[in-house]
Amino acid sequence: MDLLSISKNRYTTKAYDSSKKIPQEKFTRLLEILRLTPSSINIQPWHFFIADHQAAKERIAKALVGKYAYNAPKVLDSSHTILFCTQADISEQHLENLLNQDDRSGRFKNAQAKQGQKDSRIGYVDYYRNEKGDIQRWAENQTFIALGQTLLAAGIEGIDATPIGGFDEDILSQELALTEQGLIPSVLLTLGYRSEQDFNAKLPKSRLNKEDIFTLL
Repeated sequence: MDLLSISKNRYTTKAYDSSKKIPQEKFTRLLEILRLTPSSINIQPWHFFIADHQAAKERIAKALVGKYAYNAPKVLDSSHTILFCTQADISEQHLENLLNQDDRSGRFKNAQAKQGQKDSRIGYVDYYRNEKGDIQRWAENQTFIALGQTLLAAGIEGIDATPIGGFDEDILSQELALTEQGLIPSVLLTLGYRSEQDFNAKLPKSRLNKEDIFTLL
């Protein structure tokens, strides 16, 4: 595997071949890579909705109307679409769930280590909620780390992908009762295999030069 070559060749897919499906084993592997995404203090403030059949994709596409209508075919023709959601706030229950999972995973040598992890997480959450005043932004930043990991994994697995930020958040929130679950919709990711009509596949990759983005200190 040549990661540099994969990075040079992957691109944002603009049109999918609806007749091609990602093999279930490969998609399951992709979801496991997504589950293993790193996050600040291992906070994992996310939830992912998987649309792997037409009716599910049509529910997502309800939010792709008006100025976002151009994104609907990507969802409807994709093999799979994932909605990345972020917790609107970090609850005490979520912190307790994380701590209990850490304990089950064998991360604490004693009760003192467990308490230290608990205090550390609470401290960070309180800092971003009360001092920085932007806990939702901090949490959503973690969700976009998950998006980046999945985009790279898709390229490695030979799966085409499209991150989509253009959708009606209110429609999607209502359709999936996100507010009631304490979630906000952050980004969509369509996955599948490109169509022959995908114009972007034939265009050269364009990125800023290294001189424009790197500063050696």
